Amino acid sequence: MTSESSREFNFLAVAGNIGAGKSSLTRLLAKHFGWRAYYESVEDNPYLSDFYEDMRRWSFNLQIYFLSSRFRSQKTMVGEGDSFIQDRTIYEDAEIFARNLYEMGLMSKRDYENYTALFNEMTAYLTPPSLLVYLKADVPTLVRQIESRGRDYENTIRIDYLKRLNLLYDDWIDRYPHEKLIVETDDLDFVNNREDLGKIISMIEQRQFGLFSDR
Repeated sequence: MTSESSREFNFLAVAGNIGAGKSSLTRLLAKHFGWRAYYESVEDNPYLSDFYEDMRRWSFNLQIYFLSSRFRSQKTMVGEGDSFIQDRTIYEDAEIFARNLYEMGLMSKRDYENYTALFNEMTAYLTPPSLLVYLKADVPTLVRQIESRGRDYENTIRIDYLKRLNLLYDDWIDRYPHEKLIVETDDLDFVNNREDLGKIISMIEQRQFGLFSDR
């Protein structure tokens, strides 16, 4: 990437359901563009395993952890002034996961209203991504990729849970007010197929920099 635009500040975010391939694409795009990569805090999350065992008990704790963690990370990333790619956004925490927990009766109305009020106050101070890349995948694709990575705490994720998240993602993306790119991933293998990765990179370059290629 040699465009003048690539040397300016860029904030790219990768969004998508559990198992959509966000971390993998973040890593590959960071390598291609030479930007920093910031990943979702998963392995060191003190609530995640407990949450999957008892969602009602730990839903509020988990969402507050993600909210505070992503808020701190985004402030740091933007403050450094270097171009970067973020694995999952702070907006997904409220629009998808907290909302879903509330609608499923796994988070009380009191906790949900407390959470959303805090979210609205915090995000008022944040700069949105210059481009949001949404990895859209059907549930069979998500299940296959979740199983392939073999995380023990994900073994209890139910198919109906993934379906609900997908519906909320579609609703949120339709309402998302900033620059966005929707990538249908069911027939793509951007991790193992360089041509598929090249298609995504080309779409991003066109949208982010106005560049076109014959890739």
